[in-house]
Amino acid sequence: MITGAHSIIYSKDAEADKKFLKDVLKLPNVDAGHGWLIFGLPPSEIAFHPSEKNNVHELYFICDDIKIFNKNMSVHNIECEEIKDEGWGLLTKITLPSGGKIGVYEPRHARLENPN
Repeated sequence: MITGAHSIIYSKDAEADKKFLKDVLKLPNVDAGHGWLIFGLPPSEIAFHPSEKNNVHELYFICDDIKIFNKNMSVHNIECEEIKDEGWGLLTKITLPSGGKIGVYEPRHARLENPN
């Protein structure tokens, strides 16, 4: 029934952020036309949390080792926030070239096996 998911990140400098995803994170991509890049993501997961409001969504990247990830980002002059122990995982936020932020975490919670 569902074959995938498509996430959209709005950015004040989409070109710089696309370059970061392509050149630094090395995500595979296709050009959908006129330089409109669509990036592939590793296996993903979704969770629902209780909230007083609807239409509030968050995006996090997952990594195996947050300390190594932060070191790799520093090589590219990508700012990472201090690592926080949230219980369910170790969390940082990276600052994209546009100034936007995305969370990255090393999970401690149970994870699904890659179905592929």
